[in-house]
Amino acid sequence: MSQPHVMSINVGTGVTRPYASGPTTAIAKVRLPEDALVEVRDPGPKRGGLGSGVVGDEIGDPKHHGGSQQAVYAYAREDQQWWEGELGRPLAPGAFGENLTTVGVDTTHALIGEVWRLDDVVLRVEVPRIPCATFAGHMGVPQWVKRFSAEGRTGAYLSVVRPGTFRTGVSIEIERPEHDIDLLLSFRAAMGDLDAARRVLDAGVLHPDEHAWLADKVARRGR
Repeated sequence: MSQPHVMSINVGTGVTRPYASGPTTAIAKVRLPEDALVEVRDPGPKRGGLGSGVVGDEIGDPKHHGGSQQAVYAYAREDQQWWEGELGRPLAPGAFGENLTTVGVDTTHALIGEVWRLDDVVLRVEVPRIPCATFAGHMGVPQWVKRFSAEGRTGAYLSVVRPGTFRTGVSIEIERPEHDIDLLLSFRAAMGDLDAARRVLDAGVLHPDEHAWLADKVARRGR
């Protein structure tokens, strides 16, 4: 891998679309100029907070998106290029609705609690992306949710540990915790794999809210 860095910073404005799960959707992101200075901050709770952790980025469905545990969404350019081959069409940075298009970062196997340092900004890996109908409508690919889920290249949702500003091209310094619970395992757990879910829960690495949600899911599946 090359030196991990941010290839592109992308933000979206809420618009009305027939496939949107909320009143609007801001999944269609626009790539910012390379010299644009972008501010990130903790947006607070999913409902009643500021929405996105990236200033200038909107959240169309605050019931399901945004908030502290989904403040910033990052997707690897390498995974987009893999999907280009699968779909037979080009995918521009931001095509998956990500705020940060990264290079040299394995977001699929990023560890829960992994810390990313971007100059003075500190981000923390929290949860994988769960594909939804809005994502499928945006992509316009038949059975997109099924295909995306089967592949498991989910990208990473991050919280903002230390707010600040940075520009495109900033290096990403990664500090990995001493466990092996990665986003792919967490994704499989969220999608109903009970063995994966129990392993994630036993590790105790999730945010308390995410832990409670997954524990409840396991309990209901076990009835």
